[in-house]
Amino acid sequence: MSNKPYDPKPTKYKFPKYTDGHYLVVKKNDHAKFDKDFPYIDKSKKFQRRFKAFRILVVGLAMPVMAVRVLLKVEGRKNIKKHKQLLKQGVVSISNHVHIWDYIAVMDAIRPFIPYHPSWATNCRGENKTLIRYTGGVPVPEGDIRASYQFTKAIEEHISNGGWFHTYAEGSMWESYQPIRPFKKGAFRWAVKTGKPILPLAFSYRKPKGLVRLIWGKNAPLLTLRIGEPIFPDMTIPTPQAIEKLTIEAHQAVCRLAGIDPSENVYPPVYENTLRIDYYDNPNAQPLDEQTDGAEEQN
Repeated sequence: MSNKPYDPKPTKYKFPKYTDGHYLVVKKNDHAKFDKDFPYIDKSKKFQRRFKAFRILVVGLAMPVMAVRVLLKVEGRKNIKKHKQLLKQGVVSISNHVHIWDYIAVMDAIRPFIPYHPSWATNCRGENKTLIRYTGGVPVPEGDIRASYQFTKAIEEHISNGGWFHTYAEGSMWESYQPIRPFKKGAFRWAVKTGKPILPLAFSYRKPKGLVRLIWGKNAPLLTLRIGEPIFPDMTIPTPQAIEKLTIEAHQAVCRLAGIDPSENVYPPVYENTLRIDYYDNPNAQPLDEQTDGAEEQN
């Protein structure tokens, strides 16, 4: 692994002020209610039939297209095979979120396991809602304590019963962004509460070449996805300390998998309304002194 991984330093994206902020524009809104009665992990026959049908479409169409589009390389699949029996008992995987369809790459990398993942509620009401929902997207409720309780309960039950839950712990997607942004604690709270391991994954970049460079341009990096070893929560210490410790350990693991020395990553490991650090010039980024309504709600 190179000591200096390729950094695309994109300049066309409107990266927000806070590191968990969203910048994608969702054009539609069906006003769906994600409340205490919503089936966050839907076990109905109707949903499961569609879920399986979309899985076939993803494997047969989306995965090959994603692989060709970014010339995807997956390293560390041996860790899936090595820990297969452990992972069958339930796991929370995490990664950085750097491409609009990088979840397709995650699904490809961890086959034959089939994950669910938390999804921004705005996306789950938008134009891509059907695709998101039937590829395992679970809308994250906002501003409703009872809904958040049911959301958390459904996820923890899924993990406890041997399910796989993949989380983008940074909180949002920033395309082609190299530094590993601070992690929110939600995924690590689920791991501690259920006693299940965290499986770190990380996306890193390669310089575009060949037809990809010709078609998409020199600023469309290629992707490598690396799979690490499971990290177990420390069940011998109080829960808050165990969550903090696991968050830091997982952040360091993702940094290393991305080819970044954790001590040289520009961000701290734990999210605390963290502001973006402008280590290069991106004229389209949101000005740091611009007034906003505050950071995104924490998971």
